[in-house]
Amino acid sequence: MSYSQIRRSCGLSNGTLNGLLARAEKAGLTRWEQVRDLSEEALERRLFQRADDGQWLEERPLPDWAEVERDLRRHKHLTLKLVWGEYIEANPGGYGFSQFCDYFRRWRREQGRGVTLRQEHRPGEALQVDYAGDTVVVMDGGQAREAQIFVVCLPFSGLIYTEATWTQQLEDWLASHVRAFNFLGGVPGALVPDNLKSGVTKANFFDPVLNASYYELARHYGTAILPTRVRKPRDKPAAENAVLQVERWVLAPLRHQTFFSLGELNAAMMPLREALNNRPLSPPREGTRRSVFEAEERALLRPLPSDPYVVGQWDLGRTVGADYHVIADGHYYSVPCALARSRVDVFTTATLVTIFQRGERVASHPRSPIKGGHTTLPEHMPPGHRAVLERTPERMRAEAAGIGVATATYVDRLLASRRHVEQGVRAAYGVVRLAAKYGAMALEKACERALAAGVLSPRFVEGLLKAPTRPVLPEPIEGGPGEHGNVRGSGYYH
Repeated sequence: MSYSQIRRSCGLSNGTLNGLLARAEKAGLTRWEQVRDLSEEALERRLFQRADDGQWLEERPLPDWAEVERDLRRHKHLTLKLVWGEYIEANPGGYGFSQFCDYFRRWRREQGRGVTLRQEHRPGEALQVDYAGDTVVVMDGGQAREAQIFVVCLPFSGLIYTEATWTQQLEDWLASHVRAFNFLGGVPGALVPDNLKSGVTKANFFDPVLNASYYELARHYGTAILPTRVRKPRDKPAAENAVLQVERWVLAPLRHQTFFSLGELNAAMMPLREALNNRPLSPPREGTRRSVFEAEERALLRPLPSDPYVVGQWDLGRTVGADYHVIADGHYYSVPCALARSRVDVFTTATLVTIFQRGERVASHPRSPIKGGHTTLPEHMPPGHRAVLERTPERMRAEAAGIGVATATYVDRLLASRRHVEQGVRAAYGVVRLAAKYGAMALEKACERALAAGVLSPRFVEGLLKAPTRPVLPEPIEGGPGEHGNVRGSGYYH
């Protein structure tokens, strides 16, 4: 064929065609039989030689690419430019930087690296979960706060749910999941989050340690949790794309608005979220996210449980102190005294603290905001502790009145004579307790003698009761109490 025919057939310029033919003649390839059985790679090696010494390009030394890749992974500050600089220093006649990078990329492709796996998504199989990188400023009580944007996506239909929360902490994380399930009207087969601490306590692709509260949420809804690998966003591409769509079609249109509450922001996001779900899908897919979800995916979701999930935080394996109290959110809550020094599980909600042992509820308290305070139920205390707790001035006066007038008067004077309330209670209890050992009648007579003697001391009363001769007073005269040190007499009232 003529040069013109070859040029038109191959779509080449005169310069390119002449250059190729010159290279072929220089390589000694002048007949078809010489090139007919050569592969494309072998022919390229024959045609493109170094101009200076005629060596093939492939004859120049190459580094161990596997070792290069290991070094790049092992040292986060190492770059391919630095590796090439070390290579060219050891091999002055080696490849330039662009060819060095090209050979490295070619080796990675041959090893199957740098390529992506096309995932097949089945309807209702999984819900991918993420937070947007962008935040929205909300003026909360005159103070600017950044609201976090929660995003979930069903990979099959692409249906997106998004909302704003104050934080990415556990309670907001769990509550967002609950609202997402309600939005979908069902539960997918699995949740696919990344490894934030609200979901995964210890990241491990093969055996992750899940946050106890997140695990309980999944168990309540009958779904599984499949965390992604660390720093591998391609493990949840649908969520990554959903974040991009939310930032583009929901957050960007709101950029000129000022919000003064989280509820106001969520109300503004709602119609934009619905418009996003009703946008036509890119070809070759037909319909919208919403139409595909309603037609093919909604029926395959698991039904919502009859009882709503109560958002709270689990704290497993807490040790009960010797004082039969366990700490939760900086406050001490009592458990039955028999559980002292044992291990319990604590479930904390916004209003309630519930304590379990081996799956059985053993105590429940209203949540207290007082850090370092104590909440103790009397029924949790042993009898001795409960008795101590019940020793109040009013209780001592009531018990003394049940013994007799003299004892009541003596206890009342003991309580009034002490500088501190606890001192008075101790002294009063020191008198009242003697009734169990010596009898109420003997204690009443001893208190009468102590009042007559003007001595306010529990030891004095006990000494009278221990004396060989018990204090005995004359029998009362008919028609009146008779002489008594505690009786004021009629003249007192004139």
